[in-house]
Amino acid sequence: MRIANEQELDLVEISPNADPPVCKVMDYKKFLYEQKKRDKALKSKATKVTIKEIRFGPNTDDHDYDFKKKHAEKFLKEGAKLKAFVFFKGRSIIFKEKGQILLLRLAQDLEEYGKVEQMPRLEGKRMTMFISPRK
Repeated sequence: MRIANEQELDLVEISPNADPPVCKVMDYKKFLYEQKKRDKALKSKATKVTIKEIRFGPNTDDHDYDFKKKHAEKFLKEGAKLKAFVFFKGRSIIFKEKGQILLLRLAQDLEEYGKVEQMPRLEGKRMTMFISPRK
């Protein structure tokens, strides 16, 4: 502590569990600033995952399906995750099988662009499926 006072710096305990405890003489404010700067740099380098959604109905026509499939391919090529879901309105919930078949068909058609992260699952009036892009 005497050495730290002479140099007008702080005595920082690095490893309190060691025997004897390890301490270092440094400017603590500067250390915190540099650590914050390092954390910010690491955070900016981290990849940001975007999720794109595509909505189908249980009775989606072939032309509409192909149109949405092209958009899904584009999203996966760009590196975004895809959330495909079938929305059941009113009494259309009786067509659960159609919705599942539609999502599995989409997964099969997009097999070369992405892999299924989560199989179709019914949540309330929506049946959702996640597809992540291939590296």
